[in-house]
Amino acid sequence: MEYQKAAELNGLCNGKILTVDSKKVAVQHKNEISRKEAEDESRLPALEAAYTTILRGLGENTDRQGLLKTPLRAAKAMQFLAKGYHETIYDVLNDAIFDEDHEDLVIVKDIDMFSLCEHYLVPFFGKVHIGYLPSKKVVGLSKLARIVEIYSRRLQVQERLTKQIAMAISEALQPVGVAVVIEAAHMCMVMRGVQKINSRTVTSAMLGVFREDPKAREEFLALTKGAQ
Repeated sequence: MEYQKAAELNGLCNGKILTVDSKKVAVQHKNEISRKEAEDESRLPALEAAYTTILRGLGENTDRQGLLKTPLRAAKAMQFLAKGYHETIYDVLNDAIFDEDHEDLVIVKDIDMFSLCEHYLVPFFGKVHIGYLPSKKVVGLSKLARIVEIYSRRLQVQERLTKQIAMAISEALQPVGVAVVIEAAHMCMVMRGVQKINSRTVTSAMLGVFREDPKAREEFLALTKGAQ
C-alpha cells in the first residue's frame, strides 16, 4: 500500500502520507485491517498449540477443567498485547495534524504505558511524558497517547521504546524538538532475578532543540518533574 511504502522506522508517516485522498486511503485502511484480522485468526491455532506445549512442559495437565481453554485465551491475549505490530502512525494520526501558529512547549505527561519485555515476555509498565516544540503544526493531544500505545504493544526494551516514540512524533510533525521520558517498573526485575520490587528504570530521548539547548531540556524536565 502507498502509505506503507512511504512509511519508515516501524510505520512512521511523512507529510506525503497526510495529503493523499482521504476516501481512497480510508478504503485501503479498512481492507488492510480486515487482512490483518484474518492473518491473526489464521495464526491462532499455532499459538494455541504452543501454549499447550508450554503448559505440558511445566508438568500441567492441560485436560483439567481450569486449563481447558487457557491455551486459546493466552494466545488471544498475546495477540492483543502485541497488536502494535499491526498498527502504524498513519492509523492514529490521519487528519489530526493541524496548522497552528503556536511556538511554545506542549507537554502531555503521565501517559499510562504497558509493554512486554522481549527478553522474558513479562510486563513492564509505567508513565510516559512527552513534550514537543511545534513548528507551525500541532497534533491532537490524544494522538500522543495513541502513539505510545502503538509502540508499547510490541515486544520491547524500554530504551528502544523511548526512542521510537520520540522519532515517530518528530517524523510526523517536523517540530523544533521532541522530548520523551519513560519511568517504568520491570517485572523481570521484580518477579524474578534480583527481585527488587521498588526499582524503577528511567529513560529519555531528546531530539532537536531539546538535545542542543540545555535550557529547553531543563524546562521540559522541570515541568515533568514530580509527575505521577
